[in-house]
Amino acid sequence: MSDWDFLYEMNERGCSAEEIADAAGSGAAPWEWEYIDREWVDSQLDDASGYKSFSAKQIPPFQSRAGFPFSSLGQAEIFYDLIDCAIRHFENTGRYLQIWGELGEIYAEIEFGLRRHGSHKRGSDGTIEGRLVEVKTISPEKSGDHVLVKSQGDFEQLLIVRIDHDFEFTGKLFDRSELKGGSGKFLRGQLKDGVDST
Repeated sequence: MSDWDFLYEMNERGCSAEEIADAAGSGAAPWEWEYIDREWVDSQLDDASGYKSFSAKQIPPFQSRAGFPFSSLGQAEIFYDLIDCAIRHFENTGRYLQIWGELGEIYAEIEFGLRRHGSHKRGSDGTIEGRLVEVKTISPEKSGDHVLVKSQGDFEQLLIVRIDHDFEFTGKLFDRSELKGGSGKFLRGQLKDGVDST
């Protein structure tokens, strides 16, 4: 029996020409793929001239709240869909859709690399480059450019996101030490000239 007889068996099982071509390219039947492990691949690479085999620690994919897979592209699409929905709602009713906090945090994920904590964690919303971050969003309904945040929170940085009447977003990241009111119950952060925007 030939090493390639599995291609005939695949044909008899009703596999498509594309599946058979993929199997021929790999040299293994699909039902054998699960048995091709990392050690075998490493041993084959060790035998190949000019190539070095190395083992990299496998990192599980990042997962966001409640175990849903995280996708930057998916988040960007959701972000723009939500903005479109909020704009249409305002045009239709004259009222703003109250989703400012979520929009601010999704913006922070996309623009600043925020990695959010699981649901209901108090003290900070997530991390940026390993530092704990609290996100506060200023909606178009507010005229001021400052926010208050509880001083008891465990955050190291504060990210202020401003959404204007045209649904344009601006954000600025502050170190906790830059905030005012260090001895009180609340700390105050304020957007100033020179903020980063998109």
